[in-house]
Amino acid sequence: MRPIKDFSGLKSLRAELKAQDEARKAAEAERQRQAQQARQDADLFRRSVGEVAPLKSPDKAHSSGPRPAPIARQHLADEEAALRESLSDEFNADTLLDTDGELSFAREGIGPDTIRKLRRGHWVIQSQLDLHGMRRDEAREALGEYLRNAVKRGIRCVRIIHGKGLGSVNREPVLKNKVRNWLVQKDEVIAFCQATPAEGGAGALVVLLKA
Repeated sequence: MRPIKDFSGLKSLRAELKAQDEARKAAEAERQRQAQQARQDADLFRRSVGEVAPLKSPDKAHSSGPRPAPIARQHLADEEAALRESLSDEFNADTLLDTDGELSFAREGIGPDTIRKLRRGHWVIQSQLDLHGMRRDEAREALGEYLRNAVKRGIRCVRIIHGKGLGSVNREPVLKNKVRNWLVQKDEVIAFCQATPAEGGAGALVVLLKA
């Protein structure tokens, strides 16, 4: 506090003390007002909510053991579907093919007249897949996808061109034989036979698919 030298200084000090006292009173009044408002808000909330009681804890046994790992059911379903649609290179269909020189095939329960109709062009060839020149793995994947799409589109009769194997090592028709083995493994295939000379002869097959 600064020293008082005269009457005017005393008067100024009184005014300063009065201002400080009024500021303290104003601050205290504001604090009390806010506290009262908070109590009123709390009372209003309690009246609005009403009486409350804690939730009862259910009597459940809690296992302390580790939980089993989750099963990726969709992943397993996708793997099973892929396995069903996969084609094996080890499968040998020779015993299932008719020994008619053209090694035709008809699914069990399909009468011999189906093969005869297929050879005579009873079903119009609606689409074809040319595997000639493809590697074995490439041809296998292409054939599987092609047959799935053909059935989805409602196609009944297709031609699969596999070539005669004249450009293969030792001039052996490797792909030609593989295609027959693959077709026998596909449920979509009802029957197939060698194409007529006009449709590719020994280098192609005419395949009948499920409706």
